[in-house]
Amino acid sequence: MQTQAETSARSAQPRLVEALDSVVIRFVGDSGDGMQLAGNGFSMAVAKAGHDFATHPDYPSEIRAPTGTLFGVSGYQIQYATHQVFTSGDAPDVLVAMNPAALKTNLLDLKQGGTIIANTGAFSDANLAKAGYLDNPLQDGSLDRYTLHRIDITTLTGRALAASGLSKKEIGLCKNYFALGLMLCLYSRPLENEIDEINNKFAKKPQFATANITALRAGYAYAEATEMFTTAYQVRHSEARPGNYRSITGNQAAALGCVAASELSGAPLFLGSYPITPATDILHALAALKHFNVTTFQAEDEIAGICATIGAVYGGALGLTTTSGPGMALKTEALGLAVMLELPLVVINVQRGGPSTGLPTKIEQSDLLQALYGRNGECPLPVIAASSPTDCFDCTIEAFRIAVKYMTPVIMLSDSGIGNAAEPWLIPDVADLLPLTVHYRTEPDGFQPYARDGNLARPWVKPGTPGMEHRIGGLEKDFLTGNISQDPLNHQRMVEVRAAKVAGIAQDIPTSQVAGPSSGDLLIIGWGSTSGSIAQAREKAEAAGKSVAHLHLRHLNPLPADLGAILGRYRKVLVPELNLGQLSMLLRERYLVDVLPLCKVQGKPFKVSEIFDRIMELT
Repeated sequence: MQTQAETSARSAQPRLVEALDSVVIRFVGDSGDGMQLAGNGFSMAVAKAGHDFATHPDYPSEIRAPTGTLFGVSGYQIQYATHQVFTSGDAPDVLVAMNPAALKTNLLDLKQGGTIIANTGAFSDANLAKAGYLDNPLQDGSLDRYTLHRIDITTLTGRALAASGLSKKEIGLCKNYFALGLMLCLYSRPLENEIDEINNKFAKKPQFATANITALRAGYAYAEATEMFTTAYQVRHSEARPGNYRSITGNQAAALGCVAASELSGAPLFLGSYPITPATDILHALAALKHFNVTTFQAEDEIAGICATIGAVYGGALGLTTTSGPGMALKTEALGLAVMLELPLVVINVQRGGPSTGLPTKIEQSDLLQALYGRNGECPLPVIAASSPTDCFDCTIEAFRIAVKYMTPVIMLSDSGIGNAAEPWLIPDVADLLPLTVHYRTEPDGFQPYARDGNLARPWVKPGTPGMEHRIGGLEKDFLTGNISQDPLNHQRMVEVRAAKVAGIAQDIPTSQVAGPSSGDLLIIGWGSTSGSIAQAREKAEAAGKSVAHLHLRHLNPLPADLGAILGRYRKVLVPELNLGQLSMLLRERYLVDVLPLCKVQGKPFKVSEIFDRIMELT
């Protein structure tokens, strides 16, 4: 450790500040090391500086994994830049590793020559053994190709909080804020905003707020004073569109989209849901917004969640149920019931790695075929997919708009990468939001429960409306009266009209927007969270002189009416998906096009380089 005189002398010397266009930082440690808090704190700091950014939280799939083990590592990656940011970054420039397991599981992702900040206090013999190291990598020369900074964050945090009155265990929980303070100093960000965030977060536990602020300041001061950091860094200022911004995750945006749909329509919102990773945050967010005429019901299981929602929709509420893949399987029968009843409700599936429990905290897009076909009988549903955290807001409103206009359930697909990740959101002006009209029929004259309008939608009637009593249930209905019918021709007619109603939604899908040339060598088609990686890879290929276009689909059933014509204008079609080629199969079947799939099912998002390399092979 430096003496006070050495520290003062060092602090008095001006530090070289290197300007950067972008940087990728990854915080990794044990699941109890608070890496999500540290990463989120850093992202909030760069957000308030006006930078565009994208994040990727990475949670362990094991609940309470043994401390120090490889499968207990939790991470948070952020890329921020002076220009538009599409992804959280292919490879980190800086890896903050809080223990040996974190270093081992993330080292291969670090850029060659990148920086490692290692918490030497956690590199004990026991932890090294848990991570499978025979020798200490901080001492054996295996990290010589990187810039390695060895800092005993554990001990330094303990010294800073020696007089705090906290237990040793409680002090250990503060070391993430020491690491955050250190990184804020190295990347030229002030502490004041983060101090305010800590005070707000720990308002009910002021002793912990004080301790975390002390640790934060200690980390900042250490980075400022130590001689190992001769250079600080600053990402150049970026020009943002004027307006009010906030950092938002996909799950938060989906929750706000639900509230906006309710406010726009004037109908109350009901959420019937059972907690499941990674969708639970939508339930949490809406439970805190009950003052917006929102009712949240945490059901005893997935079946109860959707059945309660169907009841609420029958009563006139906007209905929402949230889940992930395993929950979708349990909701299947009731979802078929909603199709038979022709009632509007929205199902948000925040996808995760499967099958079964699978990789419950990891990213995957493998529920597309389940959304399209995962019900008994002829049971078509509209399916849409969000492409980014902020897009979840617009997609949720769109899902409710389709549901009430066509009187049908709608499935909206998100995934864990979108749901947990954060990015800046330009808060929209309410006046700019498209209207969402809800009409309840109240006129009994000429009423037939299954008489249809121009959209083939039946009327929405609240129970108890005088003179408009009618049957509901899962048995087939008469084409007009809604009475139970086993007539074979009536059944075929009803099956066909429900399919025609969903197909007719194509008339409401806007003209497809293609980035890049309107015809040429290669068209990349994507859906969901692959959007950013594809967009950046396309721009990189275009800069290399390649003719390549990108079309990203929001509406997956029905598909856009102009999609077939667009496909015919390109010699090759590439579809990157985080599954084994589900959309590729659909496009081949529908349009008889030789689609080239690019598949990844590793619980990780696409790297830009993976898509770029495939583009270069094909052009």
